[in-house]
Amino acid sequence: MVAVCRIENLPPGESIRIRGDVAVAVFNVDGDLFAIDDTCTHQDASLADGYLDGHVVECPLHSSCFDLRTGLPTGPPAMRPVRTHRVNVVSGVIHVHLTAGTEVA
Repeated sequence: MVAVCRIENLPPGESIRIRGDVAVAVFNVDGDLFAIDDTCTHQDASLADGYLDGHVVECPLHSSCFDLRTGLPTGPPAMRPVRTHRVNVVSGVIHVHLTAGTEVA
């Protein structure tokens, strides 16, 4: 479990990047929190820097889109999903439970 930040520091419509062995992006979608691997599976670009539209994030590099709930791409050019991670809030602090493994299906 990785502490990210206080909930008030990640307002709705915003994202934050966690650096580590594998970078993770955490998104606040109208109060619902989602975490995915931060790197687009099409080409190396930060999804935390992408454009959020509801439960979908668009990669800023080549417009690949991923559903934050499943990690699945919603269309080309990305064909592989990004890994999702469980998120919860404990005493006002956002925590990400990193999914084991380094490969996505």
